[in-house]
Formats: sequence, structure tokens, C-alpha cells
Amino acid sequence: MKLRQLQYVAEVASNGFSVTAAAETLFTSQPGISTQIRRLEDELGVTLFERSGKHLTGLTPTGSVIIQHVERILREVENIEDVAAERRDPGRGSLSIATTHTQARYVLPDIVKAFRERYPRVALHLHQGTPTQIAEMTASGKADLGIATEALELFDDLALLPCYRWNRCVIVPRGHPLADGTPLTLERIAEFAVITYIFGVADRSEINRAFEDRDLTMQVILTAADAEVIKTYVRTGLGVGIIARMAYEPGRDQDLTAIDAEHLFDASVTSLAIRHNTHLRGFAYEFIQLFAPHLTRSVVAQLLQTKDKRMQQGMFNRYVARTELR
Repeated sequence: MKLRQLQYVAEVASNGFSVTAAAETLFTSQPGISTQIRRLEDELGVTLFERSGKHLTGLTPTGSVIIQHVERILREVENIEDVAAERRDPGRGSLSIATTHTQARYVLPDIVKAFRERYPRVALHLHQGTPTQIAEMTASGKADLGIATEALELFDDLALLPCYRWNRCVIVPRGHPLADGTPLTLERIAEFAVITYIFGVADRSEINRAFEDRDLTMQVILTAADAEVIKTYVRTGLGVGIIARMAYEPGRDQDLTAIDAEHLFDASVTSLAIRHNTHLRGFAYEFIQLFAPHLTRSVVAQLLQTKDKRMQQGMFNRYVARTELR
């Protein structure tokens, strides 16, 4: 059994059982991967992949069990490499972060700038996606850290670290009836067409839940994953926007009025996700603390070591209580 063979098995599985895609990712040949997988199956005396002709279509029941061990082995190999790299040169390396457009556009710029000043020889890679895509990238190891508000808790391989709470605002063009100084209510919002996030982005479910709890119908006429798109259509007069409060920039959005809606919706918690059994470089801990100052190295280590879901949730709730609203 060779490490290369295990890498081939894992890569084929993560690429939808496409040997061609795995070969492209690993910069090797398709026949070479197929041959090595066959040799591994012969050595083990079991079949790892279901086949239809020459195509791999899925994992066998045995393969489903073995792939879990393969992934753990490969994670430990990565950890060994990271430990060695840290000893050789603690200030050089790379850090991949999967996050949403909202985080990348409105929260991370100052943090990335501060991090780059401290670690100019660390290459930062930002991958944007939906919360589900972010969780998948982090769980698979394609990203070192995941930052999102939803979906992360659905993945058992991820430890969740609460970063901060946030809420929403309603944005309207200058002179809009909702900006007349009268207290904002859900009933008043329900009188207008609404432009807001697609489901699965920026905790859209909290917005829907608030209206449903009051037996109100929200007239959603347009949804988008990007707050800038929402603001663009609000400017046309198409409807009123509901966005994350952090996405309103007074300097850039002077033609829009932001009306605080914190009293209408439950606050959401943005979390940072890390795979269990992952060795973090020193600069990764530094980035985490820049993003969420209460997440010190000792706190992060404690959360990473806790795999019991109920215990992890209890620790999560305690740290949420310490975070400040942004």
C-alpha cells in the first residue's frame, strides 16, 4: 500500500468518481490512476469502487468504510508536513479561507490588510461561495478556514467557533415613505415589494421566520446572493432591500437610507469552521484572533479537541455570549 494510491482513491471520490478530473487535479495520467487503484484493490482483496464498464460510479460498502480511514491518513500526512514547514520557516506558507461575499467584501479587508502586514510571506487565498459550499470546501480540506453564518453545523467533521453576532437593516432610496421617521415594523415592510438574499445566504431563514411568526406575507420580488446587487435594484425603485447591516456603507451608499431593523429580527451568529484533527500553523491562529479577538489560541485548541456535539454546542453557546454585536 502506497501513499500515492491513497491519494488517488481520495481524489477520485472527491471529484464525483471522475478519474479524468482527478488526473487533472493531481497533474498525472488517467491510466496511471486507474492502474494504481486496481493494484490497491488487488492488494487489499476488496473492491473499493462500483463500476459500470470502464467508469467508476460510486463507492462499494467496503469502499465507503475504507475511504474514511484514507481521509484521516491523508489529513495526518498534511499535519506532518505543516509541522515541518512551521519549524523550517514559521513566517512562510499559505492560508486558504472559504467565505461568503458579504464577509469578503465588508468584513475581511481590514483584517487581511493587518494580517499581510504581519505575515508578508504568507499567501492568502479567498474562496467565495454559499454557506454549504464553504462547509464542503472546509470539510474536504480545500480551505483551511471557513467563515459563514449558515450550514456549517451540518458537517460533523467541522468544529465551529462563534465569531460575532450581527443583524439587518432595511435600505430604501432617499425620500422613501419608510424613511419618514415613523418606527419601522414588519407590517410596514409588508406593504412594499422586497429585495433580499437568496435562501442559504446571510441567514435568510431568520427574515422569513420573523414575518411568518406575525402571520405576514413578505412580497419578495427579487433575490440575490450579493448585497451590492440588492442595493443596485433598490436604487432603481424596484423595491425595499433587507440586507446585513454591515453591507451598508455610509460613504458609498449616500443615495440610500439605512433603517435599523435589529428590533425586528433575531440576531445571527457568524462562525468560523475548522476541520477536526487539523494542525493549524501559528499564522492561522493569528488570523483567527484578528477576525475574532476572543478566539485566542487556547480557546481555539479547546474547541478543536471537543468532538462531542452536545459539549461542543455548550462551549459554543458560552463563547457566543461573550461576543459583541457588530
